[in-house]
Amino acid sequence: MKRLYLIKIGEIALKGGNRNFFEKRLKKNIKFALRGIKCTVWGSRGRFFIEAPEESASRVEDVLGRTFGIKGYSKVQRLPKELEQITEEAVRMAKQNISDGRGLRFKIQTRRADKGFPMNSYEISCALGEAVLKEVKGTVVDLKNPDWTINVEMRETAYLYGRVEKGPGGLPVSCAGSGLLLLSGGIDSPVAGWLMAKRGLKLDAIYFHTYPYTSDEARQKVIDLAEILSKYTCGLNLHIVPFTDVQLAIKERGFEKATTLLMRYAMVKIADRIAKENNGLALVTGEALSQVASQTPESIRYTGSGTDLPIFRPLIGMDKEEIIRIAENIDTYRTSILPYEDCCTLFAPEHPITHPDFDRLTAEFSELGIEDMMDKAADETEKIYLNGADK
Repeated sequence: MKRLYLIKIGEIALKGGNRNFFEKRLKKNIKFALRGIKCTVWGSRGRFFIEAPEESASRVEDVLGRTFGIKGYSKVQRLPKELEQITEEAVRMAKQNISDGRGLRFKIQTRRADKGFPMNSYEISCALGEAVLKEVKGTVVDLKNPDWTINVEMRETAYLYGRVEKGPGGLPVSCAGSGLLLLSGGIDSPVAGWLMAKRGLKLDAIYFHTYPYTSDEARQKVIDLAEILSKYTCGLNLHIVPFTDVQLAIKERGFEKATTLLMRYAMVKIADRIAKENNGLALVTGEALSQVASQTPESIRYTGSGTDLPIFRPLIGMDKEEIIRIAENIDTYRTSILPYEDCCTLFAPEHPITHPDFDRLTAEFSELGIEDMMDKAADETEKIYLNGADK
């Protein structure tokens, strides 16, 4: 037995001549996420539909609820454009809502895309509402604050559906090129990656591992975070950079109060190389202005100068509570707060510089003599592919 879903595409519907590009990408992403399930996806005048086996309903609904480009979705009944059958289904749906304890106030909302149908939207809504009032005792029409709504769409056939489940919105992943996320084990960077994926950026991620100063548990924590993100990004490559030698050299040779900034500059330079080798068009970080010492305007200017790629910082104006709410919603928070510290925390100076002199730090980094170490770290980077599949 098959189940049919109607998908509302939100922002994509506002696109002009290139709308077809976005719609094709969304279809491709849905099919990728549902690989292994025999399903059909098609579009029609501002709506998408997907038909899949009933036994796959849970997975289908999970995918629709996290796929960027989807504003909302609903289980839908498909009927001939005959008023009698449509009325019978509307009454059945009304009785089901009452049986489910959803209240007595209702609304019929009709959208008539097929202008050849002899009744207009208002007339269809009135006819169905009258039938529900007659057949389902105690019901009351309430257009402003209904307990439940029956939606009717008259297209090439008639579609009836009830509650619309919320999707994440945004644009389909991969419609805006690709970028490389600097992923730590903290709360912020996974949220930053999620937000950029929501704007259509295809993500890979890079993590700087300083074993034995950071543990294998810290490494696994980042892999787990990348795996969660991969479910939103249609798969993801995680690049794990062996950063220990670079980190120790910076600590031994660099200006102590600037250790964190010199380290982040080195990370950006290595990320720049990895991104370009993999056709990345941008870097993504979880920086939020003034959240820590390395995120003042002067510090951000310096660390960002390690690349000529644009650096996207979607959290830059957000406070921690906002970031945590998103982390909880996308299921990264519980993993992010596991007590395994990353190298930024372990090697942070006691009194970090907050307003660095750009020219001085630029000269200081060039005097460290660690370019060969950085190249070696980039050469020895491990790549793990996470396919976005549910376990």
